[in-house]
Amino acid sequence: MSDPKDPVDPFPTQAHPPVSPFPPLDPPSDWIDTADAHDLPTRENTLVALGRFAFPPAPALDEEGEASRARRWTSQTLFVACAFLMIFNAGSVQNWARQQPPSWSQSTVDRLATVWVEQLDLLGANLPVEGLHETWRGLQATRFDGRQDEKT
Repeated sequence: MSDPKDPVDPFPTQAHPPVSPFPPLDPPSDWIDTADAHDLPTRENTLVALGRFAFPPAPALDEEGEASRARRWTSQTLFVACAFLMIFNAGSVQNWARQQPPSWSQSTVDRLATVWVEQLDLLGANLPVEGLHETWRGLQATRFDGRQDEKT
């Protein structure tokens, strides 16, 4: 400790840090100047090693395997898209069937589509489409002067 009567030095000239009353956590005698912490061996996580042992990585796929994976991905994507469209766009099949020339196949597709749309209406799958149609009709009926077209 310094004497309270010593003047305060606004620009300290001490080059070394003050001596700490606490001992260093790692004594300098254990330090190796040439050591690099990144060169130390690291131990692999036990769970990662166990997972690699229990589930070894599969060998790399050959060209045929890559093509098979691409076909499988494409098939799954098409299936999901078709299922989505059959649920949320069922009215399109019904409209398409009604535009075809009359025949046995047109009649069959029309009846199947009608039953399918009625069943989906019971589940409420048509609500998002009808909501968008109502919004679109409302935007079409809106005039620039703020008036709405009168319904006839």
